[in-house]
Amino acid sequence: MRALTTLSVVVLASAGIGHAVVSSLDAGIARIDAFKDMKNRPQAGHGMNVLLVGTDGRDKVSEQDRRTYRLGGQPCHCTDTMMIVHISEDRERATVVSLPRDSYAEMPSHVDQNSGQRHGPHPVKLNAAYAEGGPQLTIRTVENMTHVKIDHYLEVDFTSFMKTVDVLGGVEVCTPAPLKDRYTGLDLAAGTHTLQGGQALQYVRARHVDGASDLGRMKRQQGFLAALIEKATSSGVLLNPMRFRDVTRAVLGSVRADAGFGTDELLDLGRAMRSFSPSASEFTTVPIGQMNYQVKGIGSTLRWDQAKADRLFGALRDDKALTADRPRRGRGAAPVPVEVAPDAIRVQVANGTGTAGLAKRIDAALAATGFATTRRPVTAPAHVPHTVISYDPRWDRSAHSLAAALPGSELRPAPGQGPLLKVTAGADFKSVRKVRFDDPAQPQQSVVRGNEVTC
Repeated sequence: MRALTTLSVVVLASAGIGHAVVSSLDAGIARIDAFKDMKNRPQAGHGMNVLLVGTDGRDKVSEQDRRTYRLGGQPCHCTDTMMIVHISEDRERATVVSLPRDSYAEMPSHVDQNSGQRHGPHPVKLNAAYAEGGPQLTIRTVENMTHVKIDHYLEVDFTSFMKTVDVLGGVEVCTPAPLKDRYTGLDLAAGTHTLQGGQALQYVRARHVDGASDLGRMKRQQGFLAALIEKATSSGVLLNPMRFRDVTRAVLGSVRADAGFGTDELLDLGRAMRSFSPSASEFTTVPIGQMNYQVKGIGSTLRWDQAKADRLFGALRDDKALTADRPRRGRGAAPVPVEVAPDAIRVQVANGTGTAGLAKRIDAALAATGFATTRRPVTAPAHVPHTVISYDPRWDRSAHSLAAALPGSELRPAPGQGPLLKVTAGADFKSVRKVRFDDPAQPQQSVVRGNEVTC
């Protein structure tokens, strides 16, 4: 989650403002010798692979913010977010692959940085690599698992994440259903919200808003990262030297990077990525073959689907787009994510206008996007100015999912109505918007473009 901020360093460099500005950025980044004495590494592919790691760093957060955003407890020398960001060789595409922190991993032999003891290869959860051997062991473990050569390492924490979101003026997210997590304090109503730094941190940290835990959280993180990229590229930050300076200063205090990621690399990447946009990015999570894979002494882990993972990482090595077989759609055509599968939502459509055949067209359009319509539209008793969705409060999640397909519709509770949702088309009806349901509890891999996960 904190790794979201680090990508902004790469994206913000796209302004190409000048060597002096980027040099000041380079000078402020703490350096790590992340690749010291590393041997038997994977063969280099095409493009650039950056390992983004998010660390705790709550000890740098003010006491007031720790209470407000529920960051209590002791800071840990650990990671709980890890992503591989592949920047294509032509610098026209970014592919982000999330690596679950509970992934089953085989850690290579190493010297424990805490005890000084030498350990042979042994099974662990992926996030344990940082705790035992820091950035270098983390890179070695990821390379052993993926056979992707990591070119650069970037690390951020809570503080830089919040400051970056604040200096950008907030980041817009949308949620089809209310999100509430008593652990982080997140409490969002369904709809679109502009999140400032602290609330954004709650959003990307939340793990208890559904039954999907880390897998659901990673999908929200990917959507937030796409929205952050859009804000940085569309708000004029990249072309305004003063705002560019302010944003870079916001992240300097907590970013750590390998020694080879310097001024020249930032400038080269920045010049090539001036036209970068969410539609040029794609997001996925490494395919999971087995949930709750029990390992003695470790507990429950996530075991990758090795065959599918090999194909995914092979595409990164070969610099191939994961969405190459799909036409690039405009932002307006992107389906809206919903919380309940449309085929599980029963809908009756009524025509509340004087337009003949309107209910039939709406019924057909809702059925085309997956809703279980009755296929028998009716005429409402009277004309209505606004489109209304009547629903039993016991099926409120279904109602919000249907409302996402009918922009501008009014939700009207009708206790005792039962599972059938009733739509009365009003004079303000414009169109049915396509929706999609991604079950976050399912380990199947899905790939989305950045413009498909932003509002």
